[in-house]
Amino acid sequence: MAAQRDEKFMRAALNEAKKALGQTSPNPAVGAVLVVDDRIVSRGRHRGAGRDHAEVECLRNFGAPLPARATLYVTLEPCSTEGRTAPCTDAILQAGVRNVVVGAIDVNPRHSGRGIMQLRNAGVSVREGVLADDCAQINEAFNKWIVTERPFVIAKCGMSLDGRLTRVAGESRWITGPSARRHAHQLRVQVDAILVGAETVRADNPRLTVRGVRGARQPWRVVLTRSGRLQRRAQLFSDRFSSRTLIYQRQSLAAVFKNLGKRGVTSVLIEGGGDVLGQAVDARLIDKLQLYLGPILTGGPVTAFPGRGAETAANALRLRHVSYHQIGQSVCITAYPEISELE
Repeated sequence: MAAQRDEKFMRAALNEAKKALGQTSPNPAVGAVLVVDDRIVSRGRHRGAGRDHAEVECLRNFGAPLPARATLYVTLEPCSTEGRTAPCTDAILQAGVRNVVVGAIDVNPRHSGRGIMQLRNAGVSVREGVLADDCAQINEAFNKWIVTERPFVIAKCGMSLDGRLTRVAGESRWITGPSARRHAHQLRVQVDAILVGAETVRADNPRLTVRGVRGARQPWRVVLTRSGRLQRRAQLFSDRFSSRTLIYQRQSLAAVFKNLGKRGVTSVLIEGGGDVLGQAVDARLIDKLQLYLGPILTGGPVTAFPGRGAETAANALRLRHVSYHQIGQSVCITAYPEISELE
């Protein structure tokens, strides 16, 4: 019963953390709930870098003396060092919390395990590892970046059943349906940067912005070019977010990701075109794929992942944790390469 109760309240804390996705970079998304007599009496989440952490907001929202029987549930190990804010372990101890349940251990080398140790040394009862995988998964981008200083890379595209990114000449540009495109657009809310090649800029003149989400941060727009010949009238260089556009000329994807990581970019969404996607597969730089299959066969000229290709099936990039989700008449496939920088 105790384990079931812990999971129930940790799921509530996870729901708080999910509300913060896309708002906290370069910090992780964290949620917390305070429970007294099997009832949630306060909630909190981290709302952005430099703002109060989830534990602090949750305890402040309670606004009354804390009963000794209260339990604080938090999706990520409380931080134990001072950065833009004071250590959360200090706030927990000052509030008189005697029971803490932690989801995932912080992979940040500065914090990992220290927060739990500090609380236990101060006499706090700490249970850890409750829904640990779920709590870690929502911060998959932060977890890679904080350890490797490289952003988490998501490859996304809408493609036909025969693996094409375009229809034949003269047809509508859309391969997937409106509902699938809206679903794909939500990825932009959660990433720090969107990356495309110069040909995509020339052919589509994209905006690469988040639209229809109040208060959303606009991602960096990253353009790769060999020649440097780009139309300055393109929306990426002339709209009100032009200062959020970065151009990388004649640089490898690996070098670009390294530079973006140093800028504090924790996640990158590759949106095209086929040449860039192919390069990313060949270089094994993809951490996650999100593909949308439209119910058509186009025979179009642009394939989704051209690249050099694997010499043999044994050398192909194999996927794990594959999931399939039907959205309208399209199918969304989410998967992770078996080999990543974190393994």
